[in-house]
Amino acid sequence: MSDPNPQAAAPPPHPRVVAFLCNWCSYTASDLAGTARIRYSPHARIIRVMCSGRVDPTFILKAFALGADGVMIAGCHPGDCHYVEQNYKTIRRYQMLKYYLERMGIESDRLRLVWASAAEGQHLAESIDLFVADVSRQARSPWTANWEKNGQRAEALEAIAAEHAEALEVLP
Repeated sequence: MSDPNPQAAAPPPHPRVVAFLCNWCSYTASDLAGTARIRYSPHARIIRVMCSGRVDPTFILKAFALGADGVMIAGCHPGDCHYVEQNYKTIRRYQMLKYYLERMGIESDRLRLVWASAAEGQHLAESIDLFVADVSRQARSPWTANWEKNGQRAEALEAIAAEHAEALEVLP
């Protein structure tokens, strides 16, 4: 028997990619790419953050929970961070997230970390295109289908955020 509403079951034709870009380098690189008329995939939704070190792991989890097929974090090159050592924190969080995403049923290659300085508009555009293409070759993210739509999604994310904050607490 066929599905009475085939359009409801059809996935969108493009992947949904969220890109968190550092204000000082990567976002400026995306601006440079735009002013230089360097095209990159329109399927990446860019969110500007002050620093890649400011991207909390719960932001990544929430993006996946709300339907993202891939998430990119882009920041200053290690050693060139405007906030001194924050991109080293990004590296640690990235490794931790890849580990936990695998255990949560999300392929770790759906998360990517890219370094792009303000002068690397071409590099950032190529990185975005490559990531969108890689995510396009995969099936849609199965994670959102695993969440019940009865309000538990938000509660679960809040619990993860509280647990993360507790884990980062510095004890005297």
